[in-house]
Amino acid sequence: MEGSSLRHWKVIPILLITLQFTTNMVLSLADAPFDNQRNIEYIKSSCSSTTYPRLCYRSLSIYANKINTSPRLLVDTALNVTLKASKSTSRLMVKISRIHGLRPRVAAAMADCIEVIGDSVDELQQSIEELGHISRSNFALTMSDIQTWVSAALTDEDTCMDGFAGKSMNGNVKTMVRKRIVKIAHLTSNALALVNNYASTQSNLP
Repeated sequence: MEGSSLRHWKVIPILLITLQFTTNMVLSLADAPFDNQRNIEYIKSSCSSTTYPRLCYRSLSIYANKINTSPRLLVDTALNVTLKASKSTSRLMVKISRIHGLRPRVAAAMADCIEVIGDSVDELQQSIEELGHISRSNFALTMSDIQTWVSAALTDEDTCMDGFAGKSMNGNVKTMVRKRIVKIAHLTSNALALVNNYASTQSNLP
């Protein structure tokens, strides 16, 4: 009888721990929708200051849980999304440039675009790397460099689009290229706006 009572008292702490764990799990799951909605609202609010807010929200909202409400992670994600799109566009342009029968002016514009979009990719990569090393002591200088590189990437993309201007450049190649370049230019513009917002205050340090 005494052994049975002893076993009974040993079981109680285990039951209490299990109950506490289960309660914490339930509370955590209950908070999850609220946290996700808060993260979504943060992205929507941040994107409202960009030139293309709908594209900004659409491209970043799927990363809401990763971004949380961190300005640095918001900028980092925006730059990475832009970099991924730029690399994809660069690969497409290389494939198009190898098509036989391109008109000389189209071929020349493609070559120029491949070069400047390559520069844009490098500048975006450099920005992401620098953002990863940011701290309170180097915040202002690093953000200034990032602003310069992202601005340069946007200029490169505009240069590519200018190469396909004019009626003599009409055709499927122009339509395809401009559509992709316009998208990455808009993504870059949005990323730059978020970079500028982050740079405007040192209170949002990581």
